Amino acid sequence: MDIKQLIKDIKNNKISVEEAYSKLKNLPYEDLDFAKVDHHRKMRQGFPEVIYCQGKRPDHIASIAKSIAAHGHDVLATKADEKAYDAIKKELPDAEYHELARIVTYKKNKAKKPKTNKKIAIITAGTADINVADEARVTAEFLGNRVEKFYDVGVAGIHRLLSNLKKLEEASVLIVVAGMEGALPSVIGGLVEIPIIAVPTSVGYGSNFEGLSALLTMLNSCAPGIGVVNIDNGFGAAVLAHSIINTK
Repeated sequence: MDIKQLIKDIKNNKISVEEAYSKLKNLPYEDLDFAKVDHHRKMRQGFPEVIYCQGKRPDHIASIAKSIAAHGHDVLATKADEKAYDAIKKELPDAEYHELARIVTYKKNKAKKPKTNKKIAIITAGTADINVADEARVTAEFLGNRVEKFYDVGVAGIHRLLSNLKKLEEASVLIVVAGMEGALPSVIGGLVEIPIIAVPTSVGYGSNFEGLSALLTMLNSCAPGIGVVNIDNGFGAAVLAHSIINTK
């Protein structure tokens, strides 16, 4: 596509701004040989392409991050270890590593305020679920959301949940993270009228089957208003919560 011609057409009223936007959002990616970086994803989805680090070489991860930042975007890299972080930091010295979440972030403007007054509440059944919950928290905050945490309020001590119920009802979306049998989203679903995103974790004993039992419990919940993401997918839960809050 000839960008200069497109600009001329806009100035000469041959094409509307809306039509130009529609053409631009599907422009080709940047080909790095080992990766094809989609710099126009923010135009289509509201935020830049996110780097999934697991299974990728650190130098490849760093090159993708550098490319994204060079086009004026913030960088979010998930499932990152310290090797990935060290490689990114060489290219982007202001990058930060969130150890529990296993996320690397780079922001051009760290002082940006949340884009909305609406709030996402993140709840965990146990302390062992916090790493997945923190992935959701960091992602949600990166996307410009307000987040409040309620950790270790599972069904084994239901009074811990009930004492926080009024605060939960102030949120616009709930992300409920649980392993073991995965019952917590169902319990909360029977108490509130807020959309719930259930996140099964791989936390549990042998019959938990690395999160499968929690996943099946959440999918088979009789409580209304519950959606379920994949096992340990805190990132996906945060993006879905962000979409719910920002739906026009």
